[in-house]
Amino acid sequence: MVQKYQSPVRVHKYPFEMVMAAYERRFPTCPQIPVFLGSEILSESRSEDGSLHVLERSCKLNVDAPRLLKKIAGVEYVYFIQKNTLNWKERTLLIEARNETFSSRVTVNETCSYSVHPENEDWTCFEQSASLDIKSFFGFENTVEKIAMKQYTANIKRGKEVIEYYLNELRVEGVAVIPRWHPPEERIQAPPSLPRLASLPESRAEVELLEPSSTEPTASDADKLHADYIERYLGQLTPMQESGLIQLRRWLQETHKGKSEAGEWKPEKIPKDEHILRFLRARDFSVDKAREMLCQSLTWRKQYQVDYILEMWRPPSFLEEHYGGGWHFHDRDGRPLYILRLGQMDTKGLVKALGEEALLRHVLSINEEGQKRCEENTKIFGRPITSWTCLVDLEGLNMRHLWRPGVKALLRIIEVVEANYPETLGRLLIVRAPRVFPVLWTLVSPFINDNTRQKFLIYSESCYQGAGGLVDYIGKEIIPDFLGGECLCNVPEGGLVPKSLYQTEEELESLDHIRLWTETIYQSASIFKGAPHEIVLEILEGCSVITWDFDILKGDVVFNIFHSKLSPQTMRKDPAVLPPIGNNVQLIERSWVLGADYSMVESPLSCREGESIQGSHITRWPGFYILQWKMKGHPFCTASALPRVDDVLATLQVSSHKCKVMYYTEVLASQDFRGSMTSLESCHSGFSQLSVSTTSSSQSQSSSLISR
Repeated sequence: MVQKYQSPVRVHKYPFEMVMAAYERRFPTCPQIPVFLGSEILSESRSEDGSLHVLERSCKLNVDAPRLLKKIAGVEYVYFIQKNTLNWKERTLLIEARNETFSSRVTVNETCSYSVHPENEDWTCFEQSASLDIKSFFGFENTVEKIAMKQYTANIKRGKEVIEYYLNELRVEGVAVIPRWHPPEERIQAPPSLPRLASLPESRAEVELLEPSSTEPTASDADKLHADYIERYLGQLTPMQESGLIQLRRWLQETHKGKSEAGEWKPEKIPKDEHILRFLRARDFSVDKAREMLCQSLTWRKQYQVDYILEMWRPPSFLEEHYGGGWHFHDRDGRPLYILRLGQMDTKGLVKALGEEALLRHVLSINEEGQKRCEENTKIFGRPITSWTCLVDLEGLNMRHLWRPGVKALLRIIEVVEANYPETLGRLLIVRAPRVFPVLWTLVSPFINDNTRQKFLIYSESCYQGAGGLVDYIGKEIIPDFLGGECLCNVPEGGLVPKSLYQTEEELESLDHIRLWTETIYQSASIFKGAPHEIVLEILEGCSVITWDFDILKGDVVFNIFHSKLSPQTMRKDPAVLPPIGNNVQLIERSWVLGADYSMVESPLSCREGESIQGSHITRWPGFYILQWKMKGHPFCTASALPRVDDVLATLQVSSHKCKVMYYTEVLASQDFRGSMTSLESCHSGFSQLSVSTTSSSQSQSSSLISR
């Protein structure tokens, strides 16, 4: 594989003639570059008018390679042929170098150029590119490639330092101005091989030294990146990282084209440099992998018009009220700070009222806003800021947040963000994490990139304050008041989404939303007096986790969980007993005795119409677990209190004696939670705490306010 390198444009803020005088001082030897042992002129020629000077050198280099490798290769030094073409008229120097040693086995080509800055004729630009192709090298191809690239990149930035060193040497010697080349007829005296160096005037007022300009670096001149611009707006990059950025940027310029009004092809608007750099970082600066990832993202952005989302997306007012997130100043590093009060958010209500697609659009708008704020902070703080910090408050997090469709929606959002906004998150601070948090983390973490996961800092309910806590990353004056800080934070708390805002599936479809998963994973059942609805879950090993999520659509019910070693059978047809009606199923045998054939493993939970209940149970024994919903206020049917058929038929005719529930249950194997079992103890009997806490208040409010 051919290794390539392309430098950004490095600017010497001195005239071309001064830079050339400094460059010539590098030869025949250069102590500042230890591997450069010396050079010898092979040929030299000049044009008649002196404007063109062509010189060819043989350069001797010492290679820092293992002694064994040098012995196998049979050489101690390597030689390169360097051809310099200096054009005084055009004010350019072209340097072409190729290896002479092992040229049949290894091909090294390097091209460097000095030219006048396109916007300032008193500045000089330098560019450098190289390629390395190892065809064969005694079986040590990979080793030679690593050694060559390591040594090459180690000396890349020394080139500018060396020129600056000799420029300073010229200034110390009193050289301030070197006249430009002019045609012979315009000169009284013929020029020497190099322009005459003027002496430093005695008066300092007459000194024409060009100090570095304070002009802000621009992103490009003739579509070229400048090293000063990279350092100012993108940060410190290694030579190979700079090269990867430039290669990918040039590829985009060449391939992303569109037609102008005149029918001519012109480059399309390509992503900003900081955006390209994020994809390179996400793929460890592999240009090929980053290009593939970036191209897929660009196609996605175009397809869904993401570039215009900040202009076009206007979140509904209830979303702004119930989505507990917002921007809040910046952290100690100048990164924009986003606060998410996830523990107080009604994720289930948001999905059902808004739809997954609209919720995704809102998250995308947050990411777009984050990138915009990073650019603004880069200008404000005078240093590269390419990512933002997220502070997540988990106070109030419980099993209701593990509602299956909500988790799936979250996973989809994570997948989209990871694919299209890589390396935008600088740090994630999670505070007041309850013991139930590892359950959610176990579900979500496999979908988070390893690099992103390393940016997570998790604090328990009491460890985020004081030294070693938030103050290490966020200034005291910025820590929100609800976390014990001094700053008033206006981020919405979230809260319950009224059920009256829920949309039907037809309404969601008309708004081009993704259909909810409730149609495939949720089931509904009717409950009658004397006819509870029951489902059975077979548990093969202890310490499994039974989870449930159900909505009480009509009536008041009581929820129970029972365990039995016996396998229940669907109620047999019996002339004395009413057979199952519709989707109502009864499994507990009429001959079973509570406490003997089966036992209650959870305290009964009373649930009212309109409530949403989520919870879990850690099983202690294998066997059969029966989840039961029965009408509130009606005793459980036992063998001694079996209702008569006529009585049940009579109650079915009365609509007020019918309850309806929609539910979803799932069994999670213990191995899925190994290492996190202690965190699940808080989930034991973990019915929705928010639902319980709002029971009293909801009586005076609309019954549509439910714990979602």
